[in-house]
Amino acid sequence: MDFELIFSVVGMMAMFGWLTLLFSPLIPRWSDQIAGHLIPVALALGYTVILVFFPAQNNGGFGSFADVKQLFTSSNALMAGWIHFLAFDLVVGAWICREARKHDIKFWMVVPCLPVTFMFGPAGFLLFSAVRGLKFVSVRAA
Repeated sequence: MDFELIFSVVGMMAMFGWLTLLFSPLIPRWSDQIAGHLIPVALALGYTVILVFFPAQNNGGFGSFADVKQLFTSSNALMAGWIHFLAFDLVVGAWICREARKHDIKFWMVVPCLPVTFMFGPAGFLLFSAVRGLKFVSVRAA
């Protein structure tokens, strides 16, 4: 299996999804479909193919930190983990954009949340949660 090629392809797919999110105020329906559904489904398919047809060839697992560390010494498991990361962070990014539109949060407040979500997943979700919380506090105070 050519891991460098797979890494490049899934990376480009994810970046295209993130670019559509940056343009989501202009193309909300397209952004929702591309970044919120189409690309994550394609990544999920690739992830599942690796898990089913190219399982990890070591004794790792999820029972302890040492097991997880051992699991990710397998290139197959590492690639599956990377695709898992790309897919779920993109889903969260798309959710952030949808939630922002739903609650009339200005997009300039969302923009910093997107790269943080892309790079640091849960930290981006936390940042957006704070932004959304500030929106709710300001609405109640008004």
